[in-house]
Amino acid sequence: MRSASQSFWRMVRLAATVALMSGCRASEYEYLSWKSDVYTAGRSYGKPPQCVDIPEDLRLCHNVGYSQMLLPNLLEHETIAEAKQQASSWVPLVHKNCHPNTQVFLCALFAPVCMERPIYPCRWLCEAVRDGCTPIMESFGFPWPEMLTCDKFPQDDVCIAMTNSSATEATRPTGYSPICPPCDNEMKTDAMIEHMCASEFAFKAKIKEVKRENMDRKVILQKRKKMLKEGNLKKKDMKSLVLYLKNGADCPCQQLDNLGNHYLIMGRKVDKQYLLTGIHKWDKSSKEFKKAVKKLRTYKCPAFETVFK
Repeated sequence: MRSASQSFWRMVRLAATVALMSGCRASEYEYLSWKSDVYTAGRSYGKPPQCVDIPEDLRLCHNVGYSQMLLPNLLEHETIAEAKQQASSWVPLVHKNCHPNTQVFLCALFAPVCMERPIYPCRWLCEAVRDGCTPIMESFGFPWPEMLTCDKFPQDDVCIAMTNSSATEATRPTGYSPICPPCDNEMKTDAMIEHMCASEFAFKAKIKEVKRENMDRKVILQKRKKMLKEGNLKKKDMKSLVLYLKNGADCPCQQLDNLGNHYLIMGRKVDKQYLLTGIHKWDKSSKEFKKAVKKLRTYKCPAFETVFK
């Protein structure tokens, strides 16, 4: 993330210079009375804006390249607690590296840098991140949310952009992981917890059979399962549960090639299908794995349904 953060900070300084050269002489924090004609989703805030330190537990943006953010932010969050709750849902996506400027784009909204007027992400930055990350999100059953519709953002005004090198990198096919997203898992406690939180249920099981079905892979499980996180699954659902690896017919998934192991299997229901959202080898020798399974029982996950509408 370091190069993306540095690029962001350079673009912020450039935006500030352009704004000042354009004759913007607003006093500090007066910018909230300014509203871009092309961004119509905002509202007038009832409390005065302020600069606050980005807390360490705002994990999405703590290392973005600057130390203070504006409240209210550009997504209408008026408190740090609200910003943290909503931002936490996006941390797993940043870790998937679906676009080199995902963090830059999101933090420009969740934790905007303190300036004399709001500086929104450029429309084409939004479009680049959206196009790179939507396939990853869809594999987990999440659409690109309405609150980030790209035509809301400016294309001719001063805005947060990305460097040409980043733009070039984003267009290369090698910029995307060839591994099916639910199978591309780190054996680290935080990463596993994030995967579990992006899922509605989790259990231990073996896989009986894997079949290709159109552009998906159909995962048929053995009957015996040890439930770890029930979510909305009922006992009758568990007996004949079949999971689908969305758009996963051709991408590699090593876990589905070895049907002899026990796995930690995660999923969520989207429409009438149960999607496979994560699969880890059940490894009792891994301290990180055991810690994640234990932590899952008491960990309070962010409410994804309030974000991805």
